[in-house]
Amino acid sequence: MEALKNFGKCPIIFLAVFALLASTLLSLANAKVHEHEFVIQATPVKRLCNTHSAITVNGQLPGPTLEVNNGDTLIVKVINKARYNVTIHWHGVRQIRTGWSDGPEFVTQCPIRPGDSYTYRFTIQGQEGTLWWHAHSSWLRATVYGALIIRPREGQGYPFPKPKRETPIILAEWWDANPIDVLRQAQQTGAAPNISDAYTINGQPGDLYKCSTKETTIVPIDSGETNLLRVINAGLNQPLFFSVANHKLIVVGADASYLKPFTTSVIMLGPGQTTDVLITGDQPPSRYYMAARAYQSAQNAPFDNTTTTAILDYKSAPCPAKGTLAPKPLMPLLPAYNDTNTVTAFSRSFRSPRRVDAPAEIDENLFFTIGLGLNNCPPNFSKNQCQGPNGTRFTASMNNVSFVLPNSISILQAHHLGVPGVFTTDFPVQPPVKFDYTGNVSRSLWQPVAGTKVAKIRYGSRVQIVLQDTSIVTPENHPIHLHGYDFYIVAEGFGNFDPKKDSSKFNLVDPPMRNTVAVPVNGWAVIRFVADNPGAWIMHCHLDVHIGWGLATVLLVDNGEGLLESIEPPPEDLPLC
Repeated sequence: MEALKNFGKCPIIFLAVFALLASTLLSLANAKVHEHEFVIQATPVKRLCNTHSAITVNGQLPGPTLEVNNGDTLIVKVINKARYNVTIHWHGVRQIRTGWSDGPEFVTQCPIRPGDSYTYRFTIQGQEGTLWWHAHSSWLRATVYGALIIRPREGQGYPFPKPKRETPIILAEWWDANPIDVLRQAQQTGAAPNISDAYTINGQPGDLYKCSTKETTIVPIDSGETNLLRVINAGLNQPLFFSVANHKLIVVGADASYLKPFTTSVIMLGPGQTTDVLITGDQPPSRYYMAARAYQSAQNAPFDNTTTTAILDYKSAPCPAKGTLAPKPLMPLLPAYNDTNTVTAFSRSFRSPRRVDAPAEIDENLFFTIGLGLNNCPPNFSKNQCQGPNGTRFTASMNNVSFVLPNSISILQAHHLGVPGVFTTDFPVQPPVKFDYTGNVSRSLWQPVAGTKVAKIRYGSRVQIVLQDTSIVTPENHPIHLHGYDFYIVAEGFGNFDPKKDSSKFNLVDPPMRNTVAVPVNGWAVIRFVADNPGAWIMHCHLDVHIGWGLATVLLVDNGEGLLESIEPPPEDLPLC
């Protein structure tokens, strides 16, 4: 009755609250449950000059594209019919209170053994745009991956004109060998693994490669159309430039977050990153190459210096005369492989479309050095097992700790059940030794300490992490991915981070929101987020060769108060080790 008495005093507020409640109930009513089955198995696949058996999902490469709306629930039963252990990670999905479905092997679950299955269940909450899914076991990600498209809630639209059509563009790497064998050889020798033999777009290398299949990916467009390309870098180890001949790209989103639109002729994606771009059919009707090639920031390191192509094909392009070949598509001008200036200009163009709630005050101020290292050859190893530089074995670390996965139980299971001896909580949140990170580093700092060390974070903390590249062995652009969270990139720069000088560069007004940050070569990046999602969340370099060498740690976020601030109980079919 009191509310009714006051209705006449503030009808606008009352109606606004009522409208908000009605909208929320309508959104919940429109939410859907999507059920899928992933069968992981070996499939004969021909690429380049060889045919070999690749591990795929449902016999497809790339795997199935999953399409949902913001607010929908996904239920995916994964059946492992391959001969390797496997898990599936839903890259960029926040997994609010559902960390058991995040997927990294021995972090949130034990792997799905051959012949077994596991069902992932989670709800998309407050995310729109392009994400993807991939294996998070060994190097199975080389062929086990696919797109995850999140559209706005039903009845809502994009913050840009609705495109005529949408096309996932999945960039990847291909080995004319079993990627697991490539990795195992490197693990045995201690050297860097062999580089890929090709790059692919939607599973096809394109017609610039010797022995390539004729099935080059064709992307349709028509004059006057504006289409949305959802570009994903699913490559294992290589950041990639991407461009379309004679066409501008309007960047409107990245990592399932919208951006203030800006126009460019080329984009760069580190492995794990996604970028949504609008492209308009404003050129003479013809065929134009889409192309991707390497951005290689590490000096003197071998890399796959080839180019993959797809074809942007105008539906209204005239057919070639009888007996003549179609004209060769125009090729875009891609940057040089070491063009860091283009990468920097592109990265600095990212802005959120409106003012955001980036934490202005900080509770946890963390500083992580990242980079490579070299382990001395153990006394019981032969020379064949130490084929790194000067008879060493390659390694990598954060804050001089080379991360080691457990092998008998996952970190999240051990934390939830109180199992001791699986991990320690003494990961250093500041560098154990301060040094000239991007200068000439003493060889005494090149060999890190191995351990399963995690950093405990109090629920609700406002967290800042400085990610500092180092010049140990070689500086490099590292794509650092944090599971379970989106974060704001408030600043980037080159050289050693200086908290007094560089804090003035922080953008707390409209920084971009990402789940994977490309830390500049010989530079740094600063990210901020609120630790409001309990669980065990791995933070790692998305160059798979680096995570295998130990460039990772785990942020262990405790439960908060009450049910809604606590992780859900583990599912009954959670795999056992």
